[in-house]
Amino acid sequence: MKRAIFPGSFDPLTLGHYDIIKRGITLFDEIVVAIGVNSSKKYMFTLDERKQFIEDAFTDEPKIKVMTYQGLTVDFCKDINVDFILRGLRNPADFEFEKAIAHTNRDLAPIETVFLLTSADTSYIASSIVRDVIRNNGDYTKLVPKSVRLK
Repeated sequence: MKRAIFPGSFDPLTLGHYDIIKRGITLFDEIVVAIGVNSSKKYMFTLDERKQFIEDAFTDEPKIKVMTYQGLTVDFCKDINVDFILRGLRNPADFEFEKAIAHTNRDLAPIETVFLLTSADTSYIASSIVRDVIRNNGDYTKLVPKSVRLK
């Protein structure tokens, strides 16, 4: 069974993340959306909220699991017996950054990283932009799945 993790902080889940996950499930038997926990990072949404956003977005998709983890992503992969890391690329800067991480991960463990290019209509979306739009009372609903719509 080919399993991959899609790691990130998902603060919040965006349509870009959603697109990569939906396209990724055509390549893998299971994708674990892995929410990394970094105690030194300030999040807009709690871990429980972020997990719920993702679970609600994929309620009808049995091939998607949501888990949280701390520490190195490759260690988490080994812990849950996953051989692939799925990553989305928006631009050349993402590629250079992700390439360095992928090489480091392969030095640490036999984990392959699979890159998918973001769709043209979501390539500009970043969680940091979404958070800024939310903070400034802008219309963020065009940037996130329905599960992230705040009350």
